[in-house]
Amino acid sequence: MTIPLIDIIALSWFMFCWVGYSFFARKRAKTYYSLSNILCTLRVEWMNAVVHKEHHIADAALVGNVERTVTFFASSTIFVLAGVLTVIASNDAFVRVLEQLPFTTQQSHGLVLLKLAGIAGIMVFAFFKFTWAVRQFGFVSILLGMAPSISRPTVEKAERDAFSLNAAKVLDQAGHEYNYGLRAYYFALAYLCWFVSPWLFITASIIVTAVLYRREYNSRVLRALLASQGLEPGPKSTTSE
Repeated sequence: MTIPLIDIIALSWFMFCWVGYSFFARKRAKTYYSLSNILCTLRVEWMNAVVHKEHHIADAALVGNVERTVTFFASSTIFVLAGVLTVIASNDAFVRVLEQLPFTTQQSHGLVLLKLAGIAGIMVFAFFKFTWAVRQFGFVSILLGMAPSISRPTVEKAERDAFSLNAAKVLDQAGHEYNYGLRAYYFALAYLCWFVSPWLFITASIIVTAVLYRREYNSRVLRALLASQGLEPGPKSTTSE
């Protein structure tokens, strides 16, 4: 099977946008305010508040709600993957449908199979991210169950601080894994455009990257979250670190 050069370029550009943005976002978050670092700060404050409460029922309920949401995405990913495998089994019929669509470029059965295998790979990646996030949210629930409460005055302040910091780290890692899974869904939508045209695929990859960047660094919800800490979007000030 010979893959057209434009399809190779489109796929390479897609991977560059996805992987490149992931590295870019991780590095930029160290010097600029973003959703990831402000949420990390809020999670630390949340766990600091936990160790000064007598009961943690409400906190466990909040973690449970998020865990159920992530579980929903993990289950949905399995259904999407099953659908993709079904389409692979009936590749000939799928190719005939594509040929009837307007503005769809001519493509071989082998190339369509390759594209379907790619979308299946993205769903597998998302499934692993979501399930790992579910497990980590479960770890947070366990930590909340044994959290030192204010009713235990024998617990030293250093022990409370160590617990809150480490619990926040686990919660933050769970949030990151959830975010990686959602990001895979975003780029999967761009990937679907490849079935229509490689040029549309390239354009969709750019649009998805721009949307992710705006939401991470210049969205209204980011401004609201930063305002709760007296901050504004932009470079991180040295006094806030």
